[in-house]
Amino acid sequence: MGLKSFLPDVGRRNEAARLAWLERSLREIPAGSRLLDAGAGEQKLRKLCGHLRYVAQDLAQYDGRGNSAGLHSGGVNYGKLDIVSDIASIPEPDSSFDAIMCTEVLEHVSDPGTAIREFARLLRPGGMLILTAPFASLTHMAPYHFSTGFNKYFYQTMLGNNGFDIVEIVANGNYFEYLAQELYRVRSISQRYCGRSLRVWDYGALFALVCLLRRCSRTDSGSSELLCHGYHVRALKKANR
Repeated sequence: MGLKSFLPDVGRRNEAARLAWLERSLREIPAGSRLLDAGAGEQKLRKLCGHLRYVAQDLAQYDGRGNSAGLHSGGVNYGKLDIVSDIASIPEPDSSFDAIMCTEVLEHVSDPGTAIREFARLLRPGGMLILTAPFASLTHMAPYHFSTGFNKYFYQTMLGNNGFDIVEIVANGNYFEYLAQELYRVRSISQRYCGRSLRVWDYGALFALVCLLRRCSRTDSGSSELLCHGYHVRALKKANR
């Protein structure tokens, strides 16, 4: 029986909350707009873009196994990508997109600032940029993992310096949700790195800790400034750029 099957739902809303926010944000883009999914991977968000002219770009070099360090997916199916290129050098004209979406990708870019500058070049004035990335992440998709994550001050500075106005920046989760999420990994991480399986009393200790984190999360009032799953950001390219 898996650890998650008998523990509270605290720390298990990261992906669902991000997907719900992306769905809302994408609905606000006018139908027929040309959207670039930068670092699209397996194009899992294509299904949310049926009203848009969806263009998928990726470097397409990660094979699901990487160098075996850290966490890996085991396999990748990129499907039919429209553009295979470096995210910092996308072969499209200036101002050729109405919107750009880049989700959970920036930590895999060796210089994320160059990617944001490229987005500024590719977006038309008034175009929408949609970004998500971890605040703090474990090593994953190595060797294509260069940053553990990004604080909101990264977005405020980098987007401001590249001609964007932030219209929304929201934290996904909080300190307690993040800690609970990582507790769910203890079973697999213990097996892999310690060579031991959890015992009955270990599960009892984890259950007590997760229940404590659930109580704390329910009365939280701002711990996301310390730690959260990541930030969700929408920004508009300034008209004078």
